[in-house]
Amino acid sequence: MRVSVVIPMLNEAAALPALAPVIAALDPPPHEVVCVDGGSADASVALAQGFGWRVVECERGRGRQINAGVAAATGDAVVVLHADTFPPPDALAVVAQVLADPGTVLAGFTPIIRGPDKTRWGTTAHNWAKTWYAPLLFHPVRFARGLRLLFGDHGMFFRRADYLAAGGCDPQALVMEEAELCLRMATLGRVRLVPRAIETSDRRIAQWGALRANWIYLKVGILWGLGARRGLERFYPDIR
Repeated sequence: MRVSVVIPMLNEAAALPALAPVIAALDPPPHEVVCVDGGSADASVALAQGFGWRVVECERGRGRQINAGVAAATGDAVVVLHADTFPPPDALAVVAQVLADPGTVLAGFTPIIRGPDKTRWGTTAHNWAKTWYAPLLFHPVRFARGLRLLFGDHGMFFRRADYLAAGGCDPQALVMEEAELCLRMATLGRVRLVPRAIETSDRRIAQWGALRANWIYLKVGILWGLGARRGLERFYPDIR
């Protein structure tokens, strides 16, 4: 299985140098790395190109950027990786193994939220729990049929053909685009949380504080679960 890595990015010059050696260490290696830039004003594009990654330009917005990355990808499967998220060395072998099950259309790793000085175990636990409780509360029938809600720090992956068949991400979505994608792809099969760890940065928590960060995650998630689809980004300050 040829696996493409798609990285939506915006002003990620501080994060990309740490990600590059992690991607270089993947075994097996990715078929390609496609960075989708949403108009960075820093050195993100130059850095990505220097690492040998292909860069696609796109209007800002993670939903649009993920769609553009999947459209540009040539692999059979795609992993959507945020610039501050670090997959394990065998990540692409895990992808191939999970997607060998034809009933699984979308899956993600289990994120561990870490910073340079500490592991955020409380937020990590909440992150794990909301994968289960959010669909159970808001979509109980779909939950019983295999729906789980995944987010960007899960390193979501899928067959490219399934993504396109489901219509991809909402191009207008600035936040919660991954949760919406889960709903769309659940019409085709199972959405899974894989018990294999992936590390993601605590940079939001470090800036917001743990209580504020979890309150923001909870508030945005509840509003989305109640049907809000536009304007949620005003509750979600940008961190770079």
